[in-house]
Amino acid sequence: MESTQILVVGRHPEILATVVRLVNNNPDWNATGCQTDEEAILAFDQQAFAVVLLGGGIEPASEDQLCAYFRNRNPKIKIVQHYGGGSGLLAAEIYEALK
Repeated sequence: MESTQILVVGRHPEILATVVRLVNNNPDWNATGCQTDEEAILAFDQQAFAVVLLGGGIEPASEDQLCAYFRNRNPKIKIVQHYGGGSGLLAAEIYEALK
C-alpha cells in the first residue's frame, strides 16, 4: 500500500522537524515539511498530497492564501490546523481528516 502524503507547513524549524518526524513515525504516512509559502506551493504542485497540516506561526493572510491555493488546485484536499498538543492529538487530527 502506498503511503498517505501529508504536507506540513510551519514557520518554526524545530517544531516543523518534530511534527514531520512524528507524522513519519506512522509507516502509512509520509510527511513533507515546508517553512515558507513558496516551498509549500512548490511541493503541493509536485506531489499528490491527501492532507495539509498547518502549524502555528503562520500569519492569517498567508494561511488564507495557502488554503485558497490548495483548494483551488485540489477541491478535495483536507486541511488541518495543528497548534501542538503532542503526538496523540496530531495522529487523531490526521485520522479525522482521512476519514
